[in-house]
Formats: sequence, C-alpha cells, structure tokens
Amino acid sequence: MRKAFLIVLGLCFAAASPVLAFHDAGVAHCNGCHTMHNSEDGVAIDPDNPNGNPWLLVDESPSDVCLGCHATRLGAVFGDDPVNPPLLLGAGNFTYLLEDNINDGHNGANNPIPGYKAGHSIVAPGHGLAADGTLTAAPGGDFPASVLGCTSCHDPHGTEDFRMLYGAGRVVQDGVATFDNPAPTADGLSIFDGTGETNDNHTAYQSGMSAWCANCHGDFHQQADGRLIHQSGQILGGTIATVYDLYNGTASIQGGNHATAYLAAVPFEDPSMTTDGTEGPVASSQVSCVSCHRAHATSAPNAGRWDFSVTLLDEDGLESGSYAIPNPYGDDDQRSLCNKCHKKDEFDHLMTP
Repeated sequence: MRKAFLIVLGLCFAAASPVLAFHDAGVAHCNGCHTMHNSEDGVAIDPDNPNGNPWLLVDESPSDVCLGCHATRLGAVFGDDPVNPPLLLGAGNFTYLLEDNINDGHNGANNPIPGYKAGHSIVAPGHGLAADGTLTAAPGGDFPASVLGCTSCHDPHGTEDFRMLYGAGRVVQDGVATFDNPAPTADGLSIFDGTGETNDNHTAYQSGMSAWCANCHGDFHQQADGRLIHQSGQILGGTIATVYDLYNGTASIQGGNHATAYLAAVPFEDPSMTTDGTEGPVASSQVSCVSCHRAHATSAPNAGRWDFSVTLLDEDGLESGSYAIPNPYGDDDQRSLCNKCHKKDEFDHLMTP
C-alpha cells in the first residue's frame, strides 16, 4: 500500500510541475524578489524610499530586482563594461545604455548619440538607468517610457511562453497596457551553459515575433496611410530567399549555399528553425523586427544588429569609442548587412579607395 501511495504521489507532482514551473525550473521562493516588511534586519531595503515600494520588492525597482540575478550571470543581460560585454545570447545587452556616445556615423565623435538611444531604456536606477531622455512613449505606440522595465515584457512569475513573455490579453504593470497579440514561438539558448550566439548556436525564431512587438510599436506595422515602412511579419518570397542563400559577404555575393546560409546577425522566422539550424530561408520564411534589431540593446542606435550609419562594418566603434559589433564576414570592405537580403553591394568589392 505504501509503495502504491508513493507512486500516486509522484505522479501528482509530475503532473503539477508544468503549472508550477518558472524560475529555477520550479516554484521560486517568494523572498528572492519580495520582502514582507520592506526591510531586512530593521534596515530599509531602499534607503531613498524608507516606506518601500508598492510591490514589496527587495530592490528599488522591478528591473533592479531582475538585474540582481541577471545582470552579470544567468543570461548576463547587463554586464560590467559596455566595451567588454558578456557573451551574446540573442537579445543584446543593456550595458550599452551606459555609453556616452554610440554614433559611428560621419563625424560621430563630434555629434554624440547618448547610450539611452541604444535600445529599450529600462528604468533601473540602482544600475544607473533612467527613462528615455527624449521619447516619452514607445515609438509607434503609447506605452509610457517612465515605467518601461524588464517586467514590461517578461512576467516574473512565469508563463508557458518563450522567455516568459506576456501573451494576448495580459494586463501589464497594473493596467498600463493590455497586450493584444500572443507571445512569439521561438527556442532560445540556455542561460546556464556559458555558450554564446554563433551561426550554428542561436535563437530559433519560428513565428509571431513582429506581431508581438506590435503590442507596443503597432504603428510601425501600419501601411494604410501610405508611409514607406520596411515590411515585417511578411514572407520573404523566393527572390530574397535566394539572395540570402547566395550572399556570403561583399567579396562573395554569390559564394553561399542554402545548407550553410544562416547568419545569426540577420535572422529570419521559420516554423522549422532550430537553435542549431544553419540552412537559409525558403520563400515562405518571414522577415521580422528581430531580423534587424535586438530586443534589449546594442552598441548601435535603435538596437540595430549592425550600425545602420556606417559604410563599412569595420568602421563601427571608431568614431564613438563604443563596442565594435563583430563583423561576421571578417572582410575589411564588408558593407551593411542590409545586403544579406537586398544585395546592393554587388560591385563594391571591385571599387578602390
């Protein structure tokens, strides 16, 4: 009888585990993020706010709580040094928000672009991050910059979706916004094994990323008013898929092949994509917001996967002194990675200075 009871009990826990799972692959202890009395040993958690915060957090803002574990480890989404960032896992790194200049365009040294323009300016005062200094709301939407943080996109109590992202119908941050579109379908790299993004080890974007971004940036997806806006969440089509497959850099625009065409710096969405997939797109694969941008921040303006303002990728970091985004082709004359899909540098490798 006892043996049978243990088996039944074990099955109950097994059945319950998917419901319970979030941090630590199980129910995280509440006091990892919250404190019952806004103090520890009689000392206020946040000396600047002795009455605490309405969420009874162990730090002064939701993002600071998240970064307490995820800044330099467990994904390392912040790091210690913006010119020596942690291994890249796909979404980019918030440490670039601390840069004083990320402008590597012409005369960029004398026309600095501050780091808060490097991506999503999360509010994390304990890590030196404040709300966007220019934009009061999400470009293309109305989500207020003053409350933007890690928990604007990720549910700290867990979801069944990719990276614990909010899905359709979810009310975010005490009613600040309600998401209309579901979370994307994707597979990400492990935050535990210490490996970074490569062409055969990368986030596998499968579907829905652009629609999910539109929860806050929806105007960028509207074409009805005649604005010329780059398509996203749309199929690539056969012509662009072929260009992507064959393009192997400015010096070898016809040297690639479908089997090894995937470039982690310019991803696309496809339901068959895996984290170790190296094949290029097919006609039904889709271009996505994350084909050109990273979700957190980069050392280029607007969270660009490459700096859209430089002529040659090797110019990145020269004017600003910021982190130089690696050139995936290693060619001194490599042009913008827009060419991975559009191939407008066809004869550039023949040109002389």
